[in-house]
Amino acid sequence: MIEVSHYTKRYGTHEAVSDLSFTVTPGQIFGLLGSNGAGKTTTIRALVGLTRPTAGTVRVQGFDVWQQPMQAKATFGYIPDRPYLYGKLTARELLRFVAQLYRVPNVEGEIDRWLEFFRLSDFGNELIETFSHGMRQKVVIISALLPDPPVLIVDEPMVGLDPHAARQVRELFRDHADRGRTVLLTTHSLPLAEAVCDRLVVLDRGRVLGQGSMDELRAQTGTAAGGVHGDSLERIFFRLIEEEQAEEAARREQNAGQG
Repeated sequence: MIEVSHYTKRYGTHEAVSDLSFTVTPGQIFGLLGSNGAGKTTTIRALVGLTRPTAGTVRVQGFDVWQQPMQAKATFGYIPDRPYLYGKLTARELLRFVAQLYRVPNVEGEIDRWLEFFRLSDFGNELIETFSHGMRQKVVIISALLPDPPVLIVDEPMVGLDPHAARQVRELFRDHADRGRTVLLTTHSLPLAEAVCDRLVVLDRGRVLGQGSMDELRAQTGTAAGGVHGDSLERIFFRLIEEEQAEEAARREQNAGQG
Protein backbone atom coordinates (compact mmCIF):
# COMPACT_ATOMS: atom_id res chain seq x y z
CA MET A 1 0.00 0.00 0.00
CA ILE A 2 2.82 2.42 0.94
CA GLU A 3 6.46 2.10 -0.03
CA VAL A 4 9.14 4.57 1.05
CA SER A 5 12.54 3.73 -0.45
CA HIS A 6 15.75 5.54 0.61
CA TYR A 7 13.81 8.78 1.11
CA THR A 8 16.04 11.74 1.93
CA LYS A 9 15.03 15.38 2.33
CA ARG A 10 17.52 18.23 2.68
CA TYR A 11 16.92 21.91 3.28
CA GLY A 12 20.22 23.51 2.35
CA THR A 13 22.83 21.76 4.47
CA HIS A 14 20.25 20.47 6.96
CA GLU A 15 19.14 16.87 6.38
CA ALA A 16 15.61 16.57 7.78
CA VAL A 17 15.23 12.90 6.80
CA SER A 18 18.10 10.57 5.94
CA ASP A 19 17.77 7.41 3.82
CA LEU A 20 14.41 6.33 5.25
CA SER A 21 12.86 3.09 3.98
CA PHE A 22 9.75 1.22 5.08
CA THR A 23 6.69 -0.48 3.64
CA VAL A 24 3.13 -0.64 4.91
CA THR A 25 1.03 -3.60 3.84
CA PRO A 26 -2.77 -3.98 3.67
CA GLY A 27 -4.48 -4.43 7.01
CA GLN A 28 -1.89 -2.49 9.00
CA ILE A 29 -1.90 0.61 11.15
CA PHE A 30 1.65 1.92 10.88
CA GLY A 31 3.06 4.58 13.20
CA LEU A 32 5.83 7.14 12.71
CA LEU A 33 7.16 8.22 16.10
CA GLY A 34 9.75 10.74 17.18
CA SER A 35 10.42 13.94 19.04
CA ASN A 36 9.89 17.38 17.49
CA GLY A 37 12.14 17.73 14.46
CA ALA A 38 12.50 13.98 13.99
CA GLY A 39 11.22 14.10 10.40
CA LYS A 40 7.71 12.72 10.84
CA THR A 41 5.76 15.54 9.21
CA THR A 42 8.41 15.92 6.51
CA THR A 43 7.84 12.29 5.58
CA ILE A 44 4.06 12.69 5.64
CA ARG A 45 4.30 15.75 3.39
CA ALA A 46 6.35 13.77 0.89
CA LEU A 47 3.77 10.98 0.87
CA VAL A 48 0.90 13.35 0.10
CA GLY A 49 2.80 15.30 -2.55
CA LEU A 50 3.53 18.51 -0.64
CA THR A 51 7.32 18.10 -0.32
CA ARG A 52 9.53 16.82 -3.13
CA PRO A 53 12.15 14.26 -2.04
CA THR A 54 15.79 15.24 -2.41
CA ALA A 55 16.52 11.57 -3.07
CA GLY A 56 14.62 8.30 -3.02
CA THR A 57 11.02 7.51 -3.91
CA VAL A 58 7.65 7.42 -2.19
CA ARG A 59 4.83 5.32 -3.61
CA VAL A 60 1.19 4.90 -2.64
CA GLN A 61 -0.74 1.97 -4.12
CA GLY A 62 2.17 1.46 -6.50
CA PHE A 63 2.06 5.03 -7.86
CA ASP A 64 5.07 7.30 -7.50
CA VAL A 65 3.67 10.37 -5.74
CA TRP A 66 5.80 12.75 -7.81
CA GLN A 67 5.85 10.93 -11.15
CA GLN A 68 2.15 9.95 -11.06
CA PRO A 69 0.56 12.52 -8.74
CA MET A 70 -3.05 12.28 -9.91
CA GLN A 71 -3.18 8.49 -9.69
CA ALA A 72 -1.45 8.46 -6.30
CA LYS A 73 -3.63 11.16 -4.75
CA ALA A 74 -6.79 9.40 -5.86
CA THR A 75 -5.89 6.45 -3.63
CA PHE A 76 -5.47 8.13 -0.25
CA GLY A 77 -7.21 10.33 2.28
CA TYR A 78 -5.16 12.88 4.19
CA ILE A 79 -5.76 14.24 7.69
CA PRO A 80 -3.23 17.04 8.40
CA ASP A 81 -2.18 18.20 11.83
CA ARG A 82 -3.92 21.55 11.30
CA PRO A 83 -7.45 21.62 9.85
CA TYR A 84 -7.24 24.28 7.14
CA LEU A 85 -10.69 24.47 5.54
CA TYR A 86 -12.81 26.82 3.44
CA GLY A 87 -14.34 28.89 6.21
CA LYS A 88 -17.03 30.48 4.02
CA LEU A 89 -18.52 27.07 3.18
CA THR A 90 -20.85 25.14 5.41
CA ALA A 91 -19.82 21.68 6.52
CA ARG A 92 -22.31 20.12 4.10
CA GLU A 93 -21.08 22.24 1.19
CA LEU A 94 -17.48 21.24 1.83
CA LEU A 95 -18.35 17.56 2.12
CA ARG A 96 -20.42 17.68 -1.07
CA PHE A 97 -17.42 19.24 -2.83
CA VAL A 98 -15.13 16.45 -1.62
CA ALA A 99 -17.68 13.80 -2.56
CA GLN A 100 -17.97 15.19 -6.09
CA LEU A 101 -14.19 15.16 -6.51
CA TYR A 102 -14.06 11.47 -5.57
CA ARG A 103 -17.41 10.58 -7.20
CA VAL A 104 -18.86 9.20 -3.99
CA PRO A 105 -22.27 7.52 -4.54
CA ASN A 106 -25.28 8.31 -2.34
CA VAL A 107 -23.64 11.57 -1.33
CA GLU A 108 -26.35 13.03 0.89
CA GLY A 109 -26.90 9.79 2.76
CA GLU A 110 -23.20 9.37 3.43
CA ILE A 111 -22.82 12.97 4.59
CA ASP A 112 -25.78 12.58 6.95
CA ARG A 113 -24.31 9.38 8.35
CA TRP A 114 -20.91 10.92 9.06
CA LEU A 115 -22.30 14.12 10.54
CA GLU A 116 -24.50 12.09 12.87
CA PHE A 117 -21.59 9.83 13.79
CA PHE A 118 -19.53 12.82 14.99
CA ARG A 119 -22.52 14.62 16.54
CA LEU A 120 -22.40 17.41 13.97
CA SER A 121 -25.88 17.02 12.48
CA ASP A 122 -27.07 20.27 14.06
CA PHE A 123 -24.10 22.16 12.61
CA GLY A 124 -24.09 20.82 9.05
CA ASN A 125 -25.49 24.04 7.59
CA GLU A 126 -23.32 26.38 9.66
CA LEU A 127 -20.25 28.13 8.23
CA ILE A 128 -17.03 26.33 9.03
CA GLU A 129 -15.44 29.59 10.18
CA THR A 130 -17.76 29.46 13.20
CA PHE A 131 -16.56 25.97 14.22
CA SER A 132 -14.24 25.21 17.12
CA HIS A 133 -10.87 23.59 16.43
CA GLY A 134 -12.24 20.19 17.44
CA MET A 135 -15.27 20.54 15.16
CA ARG A 136 -13.03 21.47 12.24
CA GLN A 137 -10.86 18.45 12.97
CA LYS A 138 -13.93 16.24 12.79
CA VAL A 139 -14.86 17.73 9.39
CA VAL A 140 -11.32 17.05 8.12
CA ILE A 141 -11.58 13.44 9.29
CA ILE A 142 -14.96 13.03 7.59
CA SER A 143 -13.53 14.53 4.38
CA ALA A 144 -10.71 11.98 4.38
CA LEU A 145 -12.96 8.99 5.13
CA LEU A 146 -15.92 9.93 2.95
CA PRO A 147 -14.43 8.40 -0.26
CA ASP A 148 -13.41 5.24 1.70
CA PRO A 149 -9.82 5.42 0.37
CA PRO A 150 -7.51 2.39 0.30
CA VAL A 151 -4.88 4.38 2.22
CA LEU A 152 -5.34 6.85 5.06
CA ILE A 153 -2.42 9.18 5.90
CA VAL A 154 -2.77 10.97 9.21
CA ASP A 155 -0.64 13.60 10.96
CA GLU A 156 -1.45 13.99 14.69
CA PRO A 157 -5.13 12.98 14.41
CA MET A 158 -6.26 13.59 17.99
CA VAL A 159 -5.35 17.27 18.33
CA GLY A 160 -8.39 19.17 19.60
CA LEU A 161 -10.69 16.16 19.86
CA ASP A 162 -12.74 15.46 22.97
CA PRO A 163 -12.29 12.03 24.62
CA HIS A 164 -15.43 10.57 23.02
CA ALA A 165 -14.39 11.65 19.52
CA ALA A 166 -10.81 10.45 20.10
CA ARG A 167 -12.11 6.98 20.94
CA GLN A 168 -14.33 7.02 17.85
CA VAL A 169 -11.36 7.92 15.66
CA ARG A 170 -9.22 5.14 17.12
CA GLU A 171 -12.00 2.67 16.35
CA LEU A 172 -12.39 4.06 12.83
CA PHE A 173 -8.69 3.57 12.13
CA ARG A 174 -8.82 -0.01 13.39
CA ASP A 175 -11.90 -0.77 11.32
CA HIS A 176 -10.30 0.79 8.24
CA ALA A 177 -7.25 -1.46 8.56
CA ASP A 178 -9.30 -4.55 9.43
CA ARG A 179 -11.11 -4.16 6.10
CA GLY A 180 -7.83 -4.67 4.25
CA ARG A 181 -6.92 -1.01 3.97
CA THR A 182 -3.92 0.86 5.36
CA VAL A 183 -3.47 3.61 7.93
CA LEU A 184 -0.21 5.50 8.40
CA LEU A 185 -0.13 7.98 11.27
CA THR A 186 2.19 10.17 13.27
CA THR A 187 1.53 10.98 16.89
CA HIS A 188 3.28 12.31 19.97
CA SER A 189 1.03 10.11 22.11
CA LEU A 190 3.00 6.95 22.84
CA PRO A 191 0.03 5.27 24.60
CA LEU A 192 -2.09 5.89 21.48
CA ALA A 193 0.59 4.46 19.20
CA GLU A 194 1.01 1.42 21.41
CA ALA A 195 -2.75 0.85 21.52
CA VAL A 196 -3.49 1.09 17.80
CA CYS A 197 -0.32 0.51 15.74
CA ASP A 198 0.66 -2.89 14.35
CA ARG A 199 4.14 -1.71 13.34
CA LEU A 200 6.21 1.36 14.15
CA VAL A 201 9.21 3.38 13.04
CA VAL A 202 11.03 5.47 15.65
CA LEU A 203 12.84 8.47 14.15
CA ASP A 204 15.34 10.89 15.64
CA ARG A 205 16.68 13.83 13.66
CA GLY A 206 15.73 12.16 10.41
CA ARG A 207 17.28 8.77 11.10
CA VAL A 208 15.67 5.45 11.97
CA LEU A 209 16.42 4.27 15.51
CA GLY A 210 14.08 1.29 15.48
CA GLN A 211 11.45 -0.36 13.31
CA GLY A 212 9.03 -3.26 13.71
CA SER A 213 6.25 -4.60 15.89
CA MET A 214 6.20 -4.01 19.64
CA ASP A 215 7.80 -7.41 20.24
CA GLU A 216 10.51 -6.72 17.66
CA LEU A 217 11.27 -3.35 19.25
CA ARG A 218 11.41 -4.96 22.68
CA ALA A 219 13.87 -7.51 21.36
CA GLN A 220 15.99 -4.77 19.77
CA THR A 221 16.21 -2.78 23.00
CA GLY A 222 16.37 -5.70 25.42
CA THR A 223 13.29 -4.47 27.29
CA ALA A 224 11.05 -7.52 26.90
CA ALA A 225 11.09 -8.58 30.55
CA GLY A 226 9.14 -5.72 32.12
CA GLY A 227 5.43 -6.05 32.93
CA VAL A 228 2.90 -8.72 32.14
CA HIS A 229 2.93 -7.98 28.39
CA GLY A 230 6.47 -6.65 28.13
CA ASP A 231 7.71 -3.12 28.52
CA SER A 232 5.66 -0.18 27.31
CA LEU A 233 6.35 1.76 24.13
CA GLU A 234 7.35 4.74 26.27
CA ARG A 235 10.17 2.75 27.87
CA ILE A 236 11.26 1.39 24.47
CA PHE A 237 11.18 4.88 22.94
CA PHE A 238 13.39 6.42 25.60
CA ARG A 239 15.77 3.44 25.54
CA LEU A 240 16.26 3.98 21.80
CA ILE A 241 16.88 7.69 22.33
CA GLU A 242 19.36 7.00 25.15
CA GLU A 243 21.24 4.46 23.03
CA GLU A 244 21.48 6.91 20.15
CA GLN A 245 22.75 9.66 22.45
CA ALA A 246 25.37 7.31 23.91
CA GLU A 247 26.54 6.29 20.44
CA GLU A 248 26.72 9.92 19.33
CA ALA A 249 28.76 10.85 22.41
CA ALA A 250 31.15 7.97 21.66
CA ARG A 251 31.53 9.12 18.06
CA ARG A 252 32.33 12.66 19.18
CA GLU A 253 34.89 11.43 21.66
CA GLN A 254 36.51 9.27 18.99
CA ASN A 255 36.61 12.16 16.53
CA ALA A 256 38.08 14.45 19.17
CA GLY A 257 40.78 11.86 19.88
CA GLN A 258 41.63 11.58 16.20
CA GLY A 259 41.81 15.37 15.91
